Amino acid sequence: MEWIVQFAQGFMNLFQTGGETFISWMTSIVPLVLMLMIAMNALIALLGEERVTKLARISTKNPVSRYMILPFVAAFMLGNPMSMTMGRFLPEFYKPSYIAAQMQFCHTSNGIFPHINPGELFVWLGIANGVAQLGLNEMELAIRYLLVGLVMNFVGGWSTDFITERISKQQGVVLSKSVETVI
Repeated sequence: MEWIVQFAQGFMNLFQTGGETFISWMTSIVPLVLMLMIAMNALIALLGEERVTKLARISTKNPVSRYMILPFVAAFMLGNPMSMTMGRFLPEFYKPSYIAAQMQFCHTSNGIFPHINPGELFVWLGIANGVAQLGLNEMELAIRYLLVGLVMNFVGGWSTDFITERISKQQGVVLSKSVETVI
């Protein structure tokens, strides 16, 4: 009987912890993301959607600008998770690839630019602490992580282009590769 009671208490604790986590998000991360969305939309309104769309059109011309430059600028300026929203200006075909590159970049740049993904800074700090205990330079590690990340993000984004093309053909779906209208 004691085992059943402990199981029931543990089961309820799971949902109580989930509820506490949800409420903590409602008072911390949700307002932050909301304010970032308002700031981004205000910036887009000030710059004009035509200019932002023009930037998207220019960045889609080659994979280097799509999967290295645009994700870097978006992550540096907007941070995680707002950097994902820049994908809304890209053509439908390139959106999965942009998100693949962008999500990876938010992790690989954390050593040099901790403001990009502060929620996962503890991962970087744990690794950097181990490197420091070995008497090695953490900044060298951060730079290497960033450089390897840029290359791997590019590879991830570009390979997702090929996967998207194959799946589109398989499913009979045609995705636009050009920016025509603002979404």
